[in-house]
Amino acid sequence: MNNNWPELSFDKLKDTVATVQLWTQIVGKIRLKSMPWLNHSWHVTLYVSPRGLSTHSIPYGEGSFQIDFDFIAHWVIVTCSSGEHQYIDLYPRTVASFYKELFEKMALLKIEVTIYAKPNELDPAIPFAEDEVHKAYDKEQMELFFKALLTINTVFTQFRSKFSGKCSPVHFFWDAFDLAVTRFSGRKAPVHPGGAPNMPDRVMQEAYSHEVSSCGFWPGSEQFPYPAFYAYCYPTPATFGQQPVEPAQAFYSTDMGEFFLKYEDVYNTADPEGALLVFLETTYAAAANTGNWDRQALECDFSWLER
Repeated sequence: MNNNWPELSFDKLKDTVATVQLWTQIVGKIRLKSMPWLNHSWHVTLYVSPRGLSTHSIPYGEGSFQIDFDFIAHWVIVTCSSGEHQYIDLYPRTVASFYKELFEKMALLKIEVTIYAKPNELDPAIPFAEDEVHKAYDKEQMELFFKALLTINTVFTQFRSKFSGKCSPVHFFWDAFDLAVTRFSGRKAPVHPGGAPNMPDRVMQEAYSHEVSSCGFWPGSEQFPYPAFYAYCYPTPATFGQQPVEPAQAFYSTDMGEFFLKYEDVYNTADPEGALLVFLETTYAAAANTGNWDRQALECDFSWLER
């Protein structure tokens, strides 16, 4: 076993992930309301930190604050540039309890932010203050999931370095609870149809305003009960799903219009990092080749600078 790649099980993770996703939505919405709008909603995301997930610095008043999930100590810490901070413990607690305490602690720090207090991209969308349903938190499972995020973040960062065109940060989207990185061709895309649950179409249309090749990691769902890597492009050329991708365990879902590679298939290889990197590279090539991207102008190799 490669110690950087913990064994993950959707059945063991699912209840904890369902709760933590809603906690991260609350924190992510605080960042959303406090930051200037960035293209493709990049102002809303969280980032993998050495101990969990972080908003990074958020401007506020004459200073800034930051909210961090610590999945090692199992708490959330709100830190201010004034030197003040407050903690919120993570344990099997309801979303309503977490929501109430977080805003109480922010009030103590004199941080006032009003959010849209219902989930996005989830159905049903129970208001956070009323959600007594989601209350699971398995510390061991969350530690395993976070350990996987750390390693995946490193591989995604390596993949991102080989592109000189416009590219997103490696960032964590709390709405779908996935770590993602997106490359752009530089050309505008057809208007996106929208249709995500509890998400305004105009937000989706701005997010996909330009041609993209995107990949990410996702913990799975009841319909697809496996943590998995995915890769898609928008718009999707008719021959995208017919392109050869690696490793051999990767497959294309016609229903989803995406390539998938199960986490367990990466975990079980002799070289998990290499298997994931080749999946990212070959699925990008499938998007770029079928979409007629100017690959020579968009790709780069700085390995000569590292010698």
